[in-house]
Amino acid sequence: MAIFLNYTSKIVVQGMTGAEGRKHTQRMIMSGTRVVGGVTPGKGGQSVRFEEDPVPVFDSVHEAVAETGADVSVVFVPAPYAKAAVMEAVDARIPLVVCITEGIPVRDTAEFFTAAQKSGATRIVGPNCPGLISPGRSNAGIIPANIAGRGRIGLVSKSGTLTYQMMYELSDFGFSTAVGIGGDPIIGTTHIDCLREFEADPETQAIMMIGEIGGDAEERAAEFIAANVTKPVVGYVAGFTAPEGRTMGHAGAIVSGSAGTAEAKKKALEAVGVRVGKTPSGAAALMADIMRSMPRD
Repeated sequence: MAIFLNYTSKIVVQGMTGAEGRKHTQRMIMSGTRVVGGVTPGKGGQSVRFEEDPVPVFDSVHEAVAETGADVSVVFVPAPYAKAAVMEAVDARIPLVVCITEGIPVRDTAEFFTAAQKSGATRIVGPNCPGLISPGRSNAGIIPANIAGRGRIGLVSKSGTLTYQMMYELSDFGFSTAVGIGGDPIIGTTHIDCLREFEADPETQAIMMIGEIGGDAEERAAEFIAANVTKPVVGYVAGFTAPEGRTMGHAGAIVSGSAGTAEAKKKALEAVGVRVGKTPSGAAALMADIMRSMPRD
């Protein structure tokens, strides 16, 4: 099953002809992803060769969808142009848009996220995220495919780097899907969205949730877990040693008073039965204990 992404997904890459788009398209294809086209205005009719196979380039997402049946777009468009790129994908009613771009103004994100919600047809992952991977099936973004195989853990994380670390540390068990949701103040897909999907996914046995200081997303996730999640959840909250009142890394990671601190989030999660590690390795060890205790098919 997996969530959001599987072996049938047909991916188009917006910005495929640029340096980053080309590099990561190559990596996606090498991991078995079905990349059916790229989009760069003015370069329609060209193609980019990856290994032995040419991938066609289209002038617009509409054209790419009409020609290939693409149902996922991965956006590698520079920040000043990212809003227009995502809006184009939303207008083309692409079911899943994965926006890797960082540095997008919050107002731009708010506009394209609102457009996606109004469309009722498009889910956005990101922006400022590593994307998502269903190991052995498909990889939409920049998550290295060689750090973990297919398994029964569902992972949702605000942090790209911690996504990679957790996948590496739990590589003996593997993942159904790992989703890097990004750490900007406005993101398209949340912890709660992923928790809901993992709870419904029969291939996911346990859930790893990585948060960070700032905002109240983890507290809201805790409320959702208490009411809706029956599978075991392990958490980690980045920022236990962060100084109060300082923005740390992600644009959304700012603490005000006691609100949004790592300790407050840890308490909220533990209050609903989530086991929380004080370090990434500690959280991985907690999940490893859970997975060893579970029956294997």
